[in-house]
Amino acid sequence: MTKQESCLERVGYEMESRLEDLRLLWKAYCQGDDEVEDIGNFTEYGLCFDYVEGGTDYNEGAGFFRYQISTGGPGDEFRFFTDSNLFCYRIEYWFLDWFDGAHKILEGEDKQLLLEIYDWFNEIDATKQAIMDATN
Repeated sequence: MTKQESCLERVGYEMESRLEDLRLLWKAYCQGDDEVEDIGNFTEYGLCFDYVEGGTDYNEGAGFFRYQISTGGPGDEFRFFTDSNLFCYRIEYWFLDWFDGAHKILEGEDKQLLLEIYDWFNEIDATKQAIMDATN
């Protein structure tokens, strides 16, 4: 039996795989195309967009918006850190497997892509709804 790679060893590959999907899906969505063969469509790609409060048992750090792509073992998500005006200043990709996890900070073109997606969530008021759902 071979040893499973750690999340730290896998996070780069997994992130790039998700970014490839999102590049194709976002481009198609912006061009008015409904589906990308073998992937689906942008509006149905992720599992949820929600807000995770900071200072809780689940998350002791700062609050963030979570674009959750998959759950279980393994799971992955993008985390958007914002200021009080909902300006996104940091985006992280997290790859999580049973009792293990690793993340990368997005930069450059990857960050720009996810900023555009975050702005879309903000424009459709998903950010405001996520905060209301988390705090009520």
